[in-house]
Amino acid sequence: MAVSQSIVHVISHLDRDYLRQALERDVRTGLTASPKWLPPKWFYDAAGSDLFSRITRLPEYYPTRRELAILRARAADLAAASRADTLVELGSGTSEKTELLLEALAAAGTLRTYTPVDVDAVTLEAAARRLAGRFAGLEVQAVCADFERHLGLLPRTGRRMVAFLGGTIGNLDPAARRVFLKEVRATLRRGDTFLLGADLVKDTGRLVAAYDDAAGVTAAFNRNVLRVINRELRADFEPEAFEHVALYDERHDWIEMRLRAARDMRVRIEDLGMAVDFAEGEEMRTEISAKFRPEGLRQELVAAGFQVRRGYTDLAGDFTLVLAQA
Repeated sequence: MAVSQSIVHVISHLDRDYLRQALERDVRTGLTASPKWLPPKWFYDAAGSDLFSRITRLPEYYPTRRELAILRARAADLAAASRADTLVELGSGTSEKTELLLEALAAAGTLRTYTPVDVDAVTLEAAARRLAGRFAGLEVQAVCADFERHLGLLPRTGRRMVAFLGGTIGNLDPAARRVFLKEVRATLRRGDTFLLGADLVKDTGRLVAAYDDAAGVTAAFNRNVLRVINRELRADFEPEAFEHVALYDERHDWIEMRLRAARDMRVRIEDLGMAVDFAEGEEMRTEISAKFRPEGLRQELVAAGFQVRRGYTDLAGDFTLVLAQA
């Protein structure tokens, strides 16, 4: 009996200059603000992606392990509840965790299409081809896009489960989350579902340790944003002149990662024609990672127009996966 061949299509909504212009805009806006900030998306060049992969294996960093545990235990339930034939993954990266969902949908007999969405074309295509080889007959529609800007352009064929995993929702502040969730809701049709992974509020010491590991891997990851700017915009940041800072803001229930200037310095960014002064001890925010309470997360989803159908946590109560429907 012949095995049907998998098909890979790669669609790009990013023109050649999109990422460059986005980086220029973010650096100019963030480094002229008070206090200064940079968005976390610029951590992830090849070196940054490798560092983050190492972070996920650190003893202090629990979210990846906890989310995987939920998926291993509940993927079949999610497949049955959604009855999806198409899995759309926002910010798909290497798509490693996704295999559990794809396996469950395939076992349920519904799987037809996988649509990974990411800004990194190289990682996107490699993951797409790996999974196409793993699942016979699977059509992979890989989309190179910025999920914060291009949700309305994603394919809407089939009965879709749109997955946003890894706790990445926590990188958005409350106002940005409201907009994002409403935009996701607007793309869904009757029968489509939304699978959201979120990290939960817990002991402050454990939270801080997850973002300030003893081996210093997260510190290197944090400083990598400066190396990206140096390379792409011809800047002269000295990454080692900035200290890694991780703290928990109890008022907002989020971790903040910052870079603190170890001395007074002036940084020149040649391609932007600008110079930026840092005072000794001045801190620049590079990431927020919001932590959620289950009821608060449910309320945010309901406010965006979703009906929550399933909610799962790992045995330790550290992480949650929520399946919602339009």
